[in-house]
Amino acid sequence: MSIEQKRDQLVDELIPFEDPFERFAYVIDRAKAVPPLDDEYKIDTFLIKGCISQLWIFPQFKDGQCHYQADSDAAITKGTASLLCELYSDETPEAVIGLEPDFLAEVGITQHLSPNRRNGLTSVRQQIKAYAELCLRNQ
Repeated sequence: MSIEQKRDQLVDELIPFEDPFERFAYVIDRAKAVPPLDDEYKIDTFLIKGCISQLWIFPQFKDGQCHYQADSDAAITKGTASLLCELYSDETPEAVIGLEPDFLAEVGITQHLSPNRRNGLTSVRQQIKAYAELCLRNQ
């Protein structure tokens, strides 16, 4: 499945929720299904700066593809970050760099986040992209 198809699948999953509270409840429920990050990866190296919650993004690169895992002490933060990790995981660095996560606005997630949480989400995207750029340079 291409990254664009994964994006469209996430939109199809989230767009039916007209009520923002129901949408966030769904995102939180999805977060509960994401396995927690091992404590050995909950270190400053993987901590996202600019986020009001503690949020870690653990990146990996194998077989030419980027992989990301998120964990946080806040369910909504873990949920929104996990959406990005799902979108960008199992993709080449070029694909990760080339696709912005505009679907979050399209489905009404970013509009209902506090400014601090939006800033944190921007930091997540920046870290995911920076890691992909590093992988691309080191290939």
